[in-house]
Amino acid sequence: MTGSTVTAPKPSEIAFLPFVSVQNMMRMVNTMGAAAFMRDLAGYIEADFRRWPEFDKTPRVASHSQDGVIELMPTADSENYGFKYVNGHPKNLRDGFQTVTAFGVLSSVANGYPVLLTEMTVLTALRTAATSALVGKYLAPKGSDTMTMIGNGAQCEFQAIAFRELCGVNRLRLYDVDPKATEKAARNLAAQGFEIVKCTSAESATEGAQIVTTCTADKQNATVLTDNMVGAGIHINAIGGDCPGKTELHRDILMRSDIFVEYPEQTRIEGEIQQLAPDHPVTELWKVMAGDAPGRRSDRQITLFDSVGFAIEDFSALRYVHAKVRAGAPHDRLDMLADPDDPRDLFGMLERAR
Repeated sequence: MTGSTVTAPKPSEIAFLPFVSVQNMMRMVNTMGAAAFMRDLAGYIEADFRRWPEFDKTPRVASHSQDGVIELMPTADSENYGFKYVNGHPKNLRDGFQTVTAFGVLSSVANGYPVLLTEMTVLTALRTAATSALVGKYLAPKGSDTMTMIGNGAQCEFQAIAFRELCGVNRLRLYDVDPKATEKAARNLAAQGFEIVKCTSAESATEGAQIVTTCTADKQNATVLTDNMVGAGIHINAIGGDCPGKTELHRDILMRSDIFVEYPEQTRIEGEIQQLAPDHPVTELWKVMAGDAPGRRSDRQITLFDSVGFAIEDFSALRYVHAKVRAGAPHDRLDMLADPDDPRDLFGMLERAR
């Protein structure tokens, strides 16, 4: 008919997917406070570790290049499937880019439809710190109040805040090969009420600390900690070694430590224990949290969390954010899922939209 218009069909409610942007993630975290957010997130992680056998598990799928690595980290339980896309490119910093960026998806196992799309650059920083501090509850010496932080980059402040919230750390000894990184971290953390000591060497940074966190970025076999820096009773939170050929600790430290890992099949490829024999004994953290294996047993024991990050931690983070979104946390709605009136007539939907 002359002058008539045809209106393209509007997306149905099924077509829309909740999306948490960086802006909305920051609003969500700042509304609660980073400490409370990581405390609650740690609760989700702990709950999922305690039901570890329920998950499908596989080492992350990694594509390495001379510049860095791009990885997919999938897992699923009986209700949901989740994955994270994440990169690690240490050279990015010199070009003004982040070393690590990420996004993630949570889907329903029942019908395969995604139920959440979210940024995970900020969220990965939060879940990494929440996991470290959660493990610290089980492995750090009782009454620990001082932590060394070697590597004062993007993860530094998150680690400090999480360890204060979950473990009671209030004093920080900071060292980085780049003094500007230490100045940045000291400035941010002093504003959060921490007692700060800026150190001029990794060795001096470890003096008087009950917990030592290493978090450096260079993808190489490095010796951030030497054997003489680690005395009896220390808990080491080694989070920088996370790919083949990248380590931070001297092998002799490993031989004196009780080593705790997330998923041995992945950690033996990527973690500090890639330096050891394939059958070197380690303890899986889920067994400690489930009460099936001991954590710290004595005041003189050296405990080592050989952290590489595992998909179940990201799954927990996706679950947590999804619960927050369902409760009304800030998010957008993306028209992501084609939903024709007749599920068999995808072409007809395309034609009607012309």
